[in-house]
Amino acid sequence: MTLSRPFKNAAVALTVALVYFFAAKLGLRLAYLHASATPVWPGTGIALVAFLVLGYRVWPGILLGAFLVNVSTAGTAATSLGIALGNTLEGVVGCYLLNKFAFGRDCFDRAFDRAQEIFKFAALVGLASTAVSATFGVTSLYLGGFVPRGNFASVWCTWWLGDAVGAIVVAPLLLLWIANPRVTWNRRQLAELFILFLSLSFIGWVVFGGRFQSEFRHYPLAFLWIPILIWAAFRFGQRETATAIFLLAGIAIWGTLRGFGPFITQTPNTSLLMLQAYMGVNAITALSVAAEVSERKRAEEKVRAMAVSDPLTGLGNYRRLLEALDAEIKRTDRTGRPFALLLLDLDGLKKINDAHGHLVGSRALCRLGDILRIYCREVDVATRYGGDEFAIVLPETEFHAARFVADRIRERLSLDGELPRLSVSVGIAICPEDGETTKELLNSADAGLYAEKNSSARRSKH
Repeated sequence: MTLSRPFKNAAVALTVALVYFFAAKLGLRLAYLHASATPVWPGTGIALVAFLVLGYRVWPGILLGAFLVNVSTAGTAATSLGIALGNTLEGVVGCYLLNKFAFGRDCFDRAFDRAQEIFKFAALVGLASTAVSATFGVTSLYLGGFVPRGNFASVWCTWWLGDAVGAIVVAPLLLLWIANPRVTWNRRQLAELFILFLSLSFIGWVVFGGRFQSEFRHYPLAFLWIPILIWAAFRFGQRETATAIFLLAGIAIWGTLRGFGPFITQTPNTSLLMLQAYMGVNAITALSVAAEVSERKRAEEKVRAMAVSDPLTGLGNYRRLLEALDAEIKRTDRTGRPFALLLLDLDGLKKINDAHGHLVGSRALCRLGDILRIYCREVDVATRYGGDEFAIVLPETEFHAARFVADRIRERLSLDGELPRLSVSVGIAICPEDGETTKELLNSADAGLYAEKNSSARRSKH
């Protein structure tokens, strides 16, 4: 039984409302200047991600969650409705601005992948959309008689900064994990991550644990965290950096509320405001560095891929073939297991070029390349060896299995309905049986290929 679309939308909105409600309640426990204005507000980040991922249809959930959390905290139903409208519009405006000027609608592919996107996010969300909620909220409280005129500016600044840093710290964390939930760390990376977060926790204990307050009270201990965040940015990327920032924020808030750390002032609200400003700057800096490092790594990977790939077919090139052969020869030396090398020659390419033009000839090469991709396993390496010659390296493959692959490729070519018809000649070499070096294997496979080609030519004459 499938649920109707209205029911699904209602269920999604209710879930969002519950998540928003509990996150907002947690933030309001840190409200000191006014019961509805807190310097720590994770709800902004949650609402923004909900709009970006689920679309504008979740607005009833944000509105309901914001209304319930405020009406159960302070004020009247009217002021709570005004605050809820501001919180909802904050998410709508933030989502619209990001879709229009930053991520487009590809929030999963483009979110925070360049430093430029980080700065746009900080400006559009941290500065612009959060001002909507602060203005609606504080104005509603002022009109309801809950905020004196003289406190309007201070309450507004507290509200705005709490929302801004909540968006900058929470939204990247959620969006990056939703976009890429798979964990692909190897053992070495896992060990390094453990050391990284252990270092982060230790420095947090030193700075905000209250152990060394008298000795180092006037030392710039807050800067000790910056190398750890840069470490995460260079070694792991945006997702892990956002996680480190979130953990840092939690430790720092915990210590500051207990009266420890470099941001302690006369009032808890001012202390948290100073801490949040520090966290916002750190988050933008670390995420920007992580984005730049990741962008450079992508560019390097692209250059490496271009260096070992054939631009026409997308298969590996001659250099990639030599790398694969060298790796498999070493593997065979270690394990004693054979591997196969197939050389394939596209028959009659010159005739195709002469009769139909080079565009059709290039298309013929691409057709064969596509078929090779179909019949190659993930461990196999398919390359364009020369002008009309292709090669496949088949790890842990004996002669009969290699011959089977060659026959399947021929069969697939014969069934291809696209004109002109294509055929291939194939030569097979097995390591170590036919050679133990790259040169020996290539010569053996090449000899087999031209023996088959000559045999086919003699048959066609008769």
